[in-house]
Amino acid sequence: MGIIAGVVFENWRASKIDYLYRQSEVVLLDLQAQGQLSSLPLFDCNTSIQETLSFANRIFEEAETLSRYEGAETFTEEIKLEHKKYDILRALLWANSVQIKKKCKADFHTVVYIYEYTKPSIDTKTKQGVFSRILSELKEEKGDEIVLIPMAGDNNLSSVILMMGIYNVSESELPVILIDEKTKITELKTVEEIVKLIK
Repeated sequence: MGIIAGVVFENWRASKIDYLYRQSEVVLLDLQAQGQLSSLPLFDCNTSIQETLSFANRIFEEAETLSRYEGAETFTEEIKLEHKKYDILRALLWANSVQIKKKCKADFHTVVYIYEYTKPSIDTKTKQGVFSRILSELKEEKGDEIVLIPMAGDNNLSSVILMMGIYNVSESELPVILIDEKTKITELKTVEEIVKLIK
């Protein structure tokens, strides 16, 4: 009975994550279409910035939900696959955010948190837990002033590897916080110290 209940729970958990992913995928495709339209003469930067911020907030909230669903349980292959899908969405969101900042001279800051997912050590898990808490506090304090994008950097995804390579982040450094594609943080800092770096 316990095994059957476990299988049912895992299937429910995976289907819930897949549903969240499919909802986000539609919004991201819409944002990508906006990116393609950005070369048109009447492109509306204000709308594009607001949509990017809105999607980033949603992705951040869903990242927290995904983390709760994954919990401390052993990840099934299906859960790992769903996580990879989300990491691709996050890499695309990151690229889109960089593009919108340049095109529209947007004043939001990108804060990308790249962490170990597949086999983090106990020390790394502890460090990542602290990073996550600090970044949640930062997002709460700064709101739409920042686009906070958490994603795994060790899932062997070309889009993530390319983005990490462009901004000189290696897998051996993880976890890393990258602010505005320039400032790299690998050691623990307070919220106040990070706020000073994004001004």
